[in-house]
Amino acid sequence: MDMNQTIALGRDCEVIEVPSGIRRTLAAGASLRIMQSLGGSYTVTDDRGQMFRVDAADADALGLAPADAPETAAILSEQVVWDQLRTVFDPEIPVNLVDLGLIYSCVIAPLDSGGKKIDVKMSITAPGCGMGNVLKSDVESKLAKLPEVKQVNVEIVFDPPWNPGMMSEAAKLQLGLDADYSPSPDPSSFSPGSR
Repeated sequence: MDMNQTIALGRDCEVIEVPSGIRRTLAAGASLRIMQSLGGSYTVTDDRGQMFRVDAADADALGLAPADAPETAAILSEQVVWDQLRTVFDPEIPVNLVDLGLIYSCVIAPLDSGGKKIDVKMSITAPGCGMGNVLKSDVESKLAKLPEVKQVNVEIVFDPPWNPGMMSEAAKLQLGLDADYSPSPDPSSFSPGSR
């Protein structure tokens, strides 16, 4: 897939506007450019620069073959859950939610009726971001596909507020930030070159 190539949408397609999170339909023939393809979805822009997320199920509208579903482990473990969380990506930033530092906690517990439940506390990069419920739904659906999982509860929290210093070292490097980057807690204490 050539990321710089402009393509014409092959059919009408439901998309999610980024960052508003509003669902709408783009008409067949719309001119689009694929910006990223991560975690089973596609981030595209139109000729005006508006960004949209296209679900994997609609890959054919982009002229692409649907991606094969990733295999999941036969036994549920904490590592399997964290690996699955790493398959959820922010549509604007080519980094998964775990490495962005957006997953605050993940607890696996047995259910009285059998199977397991997973409780996740996560944040989003900005409180007003319309993609919060979309990302929450992505986490819920991906974790629900794991073996033994009968219930998934995802809560979006804002305490502590997310900041770029919460990203993994790998994410900071991928985004071109210094590995030691940690924003100052007091914006008034920032001076050029002090980061």
